[in-house]
Amino acid sequence: MKYKGVIETYRKYLPVTEKTPVITFYEGNTPLIHSKYLSELTKCEVYLKYEGANPTGSFKDRGMTLAISKAKEKGSKAVICASTGNTSASAAAYACRADMDCIVIIPKGKIALGKLSQAIMHGAKVFEVDGNFDQALELVREMGEKYPVEIVNSINPFRIEGQKTGAFEVYDQLGAVPDYFCLPVGNAGNITAYWKGFKEYFDNKKISKLPKMTGFQAAGSAPIVLGHPVNNPETIATAIRIGNPASWKTAEAARDQSGGSITSVTDDEIIEAYKLVAGKVGVFCEPASAASVAGLLKRRKEGKIPDQQLVVCVLTGHGLKDPDTAIKTGQKPKSILCNTAAVARELGY
Repeated sequence: MKYKGVIETYRKYLPVTEKTPVITFYEGNTPLIHSKYLSELTKCEVYLKYEGANPTGSFKDRGMTLAISKAKEKGSKAVICASTGNTSASAAAYACRADMDCIVIIPKGKIALGKLSQAIMHGAKVFEVDGNFDQALELVREMGEKYPVEIVNSINPFRIEGQKTGAFEVYDQLGAVPDYFCLPVGNAGNITAYWKGFKEYFDNKKISKLPKMTGFQAAGSAPIVLGHPVNNPETIATAIRIGNPASWKTAEAARDQSGGSITSVTDDEIIEAYKLVAGKVGVFCEPASAASVAGLLKRRKEGKIPDQQLVVCVLTGHGLKDPDTAIKTGQKPKSILCNTAAVARELGY
């Protein structure tokens, strides 16, 4: 049967009707990749849920298909979002498909070029503001209250509804519930959504146990870990550079109800995992995505995750979202003469 996207695949679990126009790029159905390397390294069974394989290259497409479809059903002509990058790329693409205007507010100089290029090419009206993501989101909230524009950040409940399909997919692909479910935490919509999805499968008796939700914030941008907002969040992982998450309370609820945790990883740990996943597993994810793997490695070293556990790490976005970081932190090309002898010499042949 032809795959039709997350709304049609999981329609009975989603707030849609026959009147809802389905705006889709056939998102979802992303690979769940077993990693022999990470499994041996951690003495656990490790799978990577590669959300970078979504149409615009991140998990945001799961929620955006529903948010834009419901905005279209409502008769909205324009959508607006604040973004560190991935939301803007997804919103712009889906709004384009729905023939709606898209307005994007980004923090000046705080967005990866791969993501900005997507929003621009899909025709969004992009505005840089002197402020961080949290201030940009406040501006968007005000615009949503005063003007006829639909907010498609994760404060829009349809975003969370769409994103919860990732949890359904993990079980449907794996045929089992992970013991630990690891993921990056920025605005905290994803940990909220995955927990909602697992609970709904549990309530519908599709599964008989629940995973421990294990979230990781960047150390320079860890308000949930610290217990208070961070006014000037800083991290190389731009996608989670958020000092006052919109889904803070629901993220804490996911952590507490599941018996899980939300802790932090340093930028050095994130970059180490980022390079490891690309160089040893063969999967290229953006830096923020690697926080899930960095966190798993850290928690294992601390003895907080036992041996022989079934673990799924979510890789939230594709590595090409942030080519600058890859070039800055990766091995540089070496200049040599254009002949076989020179190549052989460098290779030690």
